[in-house]
Amino acid sequence: MPQPTTIRIFDTTLRDGEQSPGATLNIREKIDIAHQLETLGVDVIEAGFPITSVGDFESVRAIGQELATATVAGLARCVPRDIDRAGEALHGAANPRIHVFCATSKVHREHKLNKAIEQIIELSVESVKRACGMVQDVEFSPEDASRTELSYLVDITGAVVDAGATTVNIPDTVGYAVPEEYGHIFAYLREKLPVLDEKSIYLSAHCHNDLGLAVANSLAAIRNGARQIECTINGIGERAGNAALEEIVMALRTRGDFFDRYRTGIKTERIYPISRMVSTMTGLRVQRNKAIVGENAFAHEAGIHQDGVLKERSTYEIMNPCDIGLPANKLVLGKHSGRHALRDRAQALGFRLDDGQLKKAFESFKALADKKKDIYDEDIEAILDQQLQTGRQLWELVRFQVTSGTNMIATATVVLSDASGEQQMDAATGDGPIDAVYSAIQRITGVQVTLEDYESRAITAGKDAQGEASVAVRHNDRKVRGRGLSTDVVEAAVRAYLAAINRIKSSQGQWPTTDTPDHPPVEPQAETAEVEPKAASG
Repeated sequence: MPQPTTIRIFDTTLRDGEQSPGATLNIREKIDIAHQLETLGVDVIEAGFPITSVGDFESVRAIGQELATATVAGLARCVPRDIDRAGEALHGAANPRIHVFCATSKVHREHKLNKAIEQIIELSVESVKRACGMVQDVEFSPEDASRTELSYLVDITGAVVDAGATTVNIPDTVGYAVPEEYGHIFAYLREKLPVLDEKSIYLSAHCHNDLGLAVANSLAAIRNGARQIECTINGIGERAGNAALEEIVMALRTRGDFFDRYRTGIKTERIYPISRMVSTMTGLRVQRNKAIVGENAFAHEAGIHQDGVLKERSTYEIMNPCDIGLPANKLVLGKHSGRHALRDRAQALGFRLDDGQLKKAFESFKALADKKKDIYDEDIEAILDQQLQTGRQLWELVRFQVTSGTNMIATATVVLSDASGEQQMDAATGDGPIDAVYSAIQRITGVQVTLEDYESRAITAGKDAQGEASVAVRHNDRKVRGRGLSTDVVEAAVRAYLAAINRIKSSQGQWPTTDTPDHPPVEPQAETAEVEPKAASG
């Protein structure tokens, strides 16, 4: 009987996932997520694109120095300065990897790079060799590989392996491939390049979900020789997102009869906590009917389904909710619960709190417990998110008052305290209480933004439920999200807006000079002549 093949899980939540519009994370949030990914059992964590900004560089460096077991990767174009910057960021990391990419498809060659395939191969080989001079673990991606001619894929794969690449990724960059076609690419490469198996080179799959086929394509790649899968928590990513880690892992586990040769090192009971953590920190809510981690994934409303599950769970549930860490009982705490109970529940939900954060979280918990009888997991997550989502609180809400009603002008008075503790007050009018209070906040903080999205919902059931407000604001061509919670829905809206303002203030000087991490700053002409600077692998 053949030995099982271990599939390496490469998580790019902190790089490709963060390229989702409005999903920008600060360094502290990235580090917290990285620790949870390592606890989850992820093999490789792509921590960022160091050349794009000071923030990305510092994130890659901090994560590389903090993690002990997971490989930490930094992305780089085939530009010497990119590779050097990635190597600098990874200096001192326990297990560093430089991930180099260059586009290869016909449409990219002709309309983006204006280069022949021979020039692209030469550039790629030089870049891999440069990366190998800094780290022992180098990955190469021929961007848009699924639309690249197979003969060219063979040529460039063989060339970069000879140059020292230890992993070759075959990205379906625009989500164009279908499973049979995508799987064939891997089988074809292994057939034409026996050196891949001889040198134990990892072939990797990186799939986007534009046609809803990212997970199916990833599984097809596994069946045809891929030994690394690149994915994100909750499937977040550019456009329609990436292949979802939780779906791939649970497909392999649940259908062990079909995928009996393959296994991963993922601790599946950690899936649900990190899913919730990523959702709250990025502000990207998981859709209710999302596979594995959606609110409805294990819900049964139809009477016949409920009857079947009560008699025998496997009639309508192919997975045990406990296997992904779904709490069996969400009603956990009340006003008499202590600090240790809160810390234990926070850890169960995937949050790491230092003593200072626990102290503040407990104060918020007790304040909430005075307002509502029962504290649910969603309430706990909301409180913890308030402690973690913005990092340093440059402005804090002291109090506010609004006057509004039919046939009258809404007026808001707001008092904020700044980083030094000094209180500042201002007032403004607006088209309704939310507009008025937001105008007052802008007057106090001096940060001018445009509100692009506003959502409000109840976190749990009951008239005493906390209200959650989520906002997306635009500041200097950059979208930033904020989230606020309170049993007072207007206060929740105020806190969400202030969270976005704090994120803007704390992130200034750390953002790239162009619109997204997918668009690194323009290099000097001598370097950018080699590669179009507005592309990112995958």
